[in-house]
Amino acid sequence: TSKGLPKMAAGYLLNDTVLFPDDSSFIPNFGNDNLSQSSNHETVDFVIRCVILSVYILIITMGLLGNITLVKIFITNSAMRSVPNIFISSLAAGDILLLLTCVPMDASRYFVEEWMFGTVGCKLIPVIQLTSVGVSVFTLTALSADRYKAIVNPMDIQTSSAVLWTCNKAIAIWVISMLLAVPEAVFSQVVHVTVPDNTSFTACIPYPQSDEMLPKTHSILIFLVYFLIPLVIISIYYYHIAKTLIKSAHNIPGEYTEHSKRQMETRKRLAKIVLVFVGLFAFCWFPNHVLYMYRSFNYKEIDPSLGHLIITLVARVLSFCNSCVNPFALYLLSESFRRHFNSHLRCRRKRYSQKSVSYLQNSSAVRMTSLKSNTRNTITSTTLFNGNSLRREMSL
Repeated sequence: TSKGLPKMAAGYLLNDTVLFPDDSSFIPNFGNDNLSQSSNHETVDFVIRCVILSVYILIITMGLLGNITLVKIFITNSAMRSVPNIFISSLAAGDILLLLTCVPMDASRYFVEEWMFGTVGCKLIPVIQLTSVGVSVFTLTALSADRYKAIVNPMDIQTSSAVLWTCNKAIAIWVISMLLAVPEAVFSQVVHVTVPDNTSFTACIPYPQSDEMLPKTHSILIFLVYFLIPLVIISIYYYHIAKTLIKSAHNIPGEYTEHSKRQMETRKRLAKIVLVFVGLFAFCWFPNHVLYMYRSFNYKEIDPSLGHLIITLVARVLSFCNSCVNPFALYLLSESFRRHFNSHLRCRRKRYSQKSVSYLQNSSAVRMTSLKSNTRNTITSTTLFNGNSLRREMSL
C-alpha cells in the first residue's frame, strides 16, 4: 500500500496548500516493503523541508528589509513625497502586511498536519491575503493611470492638493480591497476532511464542500478581478503612453524649455519603473492563479504526484517573492531612491560609529576619575575597569 498519499485541501488564493500527515507522507508513492526506499524517502523529505524553511525565511527577511526601508525613506524625506511615491509606499505597506502574517502561516502548513489557527484565523487570514493582493494590483493600476496622465499632459505641475488627493486615493484602494475580501471571512470555515485512506484532518476551506460550482466561480472571479481585468486596463494605459511618446519623439514642440524636457524624461523613467512593477506582478502571480483554477475545477480530486507538489511550491514561492522584489527593482532603476537608500545606510553606520566614540570617551573620563579618587588601588581598579570595558565593547 502507498503510505505517501498527501492530504490536499482545496483552498483560497494563497492557502490551497498540501497538508502532510507525518514525515513519511511528504513525498508520495513510496512503499513500506522496501527499507532502502523508505530511508531515501525520509532523506528527500528532510531536504525538501529544509529548503522550504530556508526559502521562506529568506523571503520574509529580504522583503521586510527592503519594504520597511523604502517606506521609511519616503516618510522621512520630504523631497521624496511625490504622487507616484505615495502609491509605491502604499504598495510596500501591503507587501509588509503579507510578509508578516501570511507567509509564516503558509510555511507552517508544510510542517504541521492540522489547521492550528482556529476559526478566527481561518476567517481573518484569507481577508488579509486577499486585501494585500488587492492593494498590490489596484495600486499598480492607479500608478499606471497616474503615469498616463503625466505623460499625456507633461506641462502639469504637481501641487500640494495633488499629493493630498493621492493619499485619499491610496486610502480608498485599501478600503475597497478590504470590502472585496469580506466574503472570504463570511464563507471560510474550519472542517474535518476525510481522504481515501479513511483518515481525517482539520482544514480551513473558503466555501462549503457540497457545492461544486462555488470553487469554480470563486477561482474565475479571483482571476478576473485580481489579475486579468487590471492587467488589461494597465495595458490600455501603456498603449496610449507608448503612442504619445513615439509621437512626441518625432514632433517635439519648439516652446519646450530645458526644464520641461528634464521633467518629461523623469516622467518617462517613472513610467518604466511602474511598467517593471507590473511585469513582476504578472510574472509572479500568473502561475498561482493557474494552479488555483486547476484545483478549483478538480476540487474533489487529489493529485499525489511529486510533480504537482513541486509546481505548487514554485507557484507559491513566486507569488510571495512579488512582495519583496519591488524595493530592489526600484534600487536598480531609480537613481534618487538609490542615493537615498545608500545615504540611509551610511547614516546608520555613522550613528553606530558616533556611539562607539562617545562610549570610549565616557570610559576614559570614568577611568580618570577613578585614578584621582583612589590612588592606592590604581592598578587594580584600572585592570577591573578595562576588563569590564572589554566585555561591554564586545557586547556592542
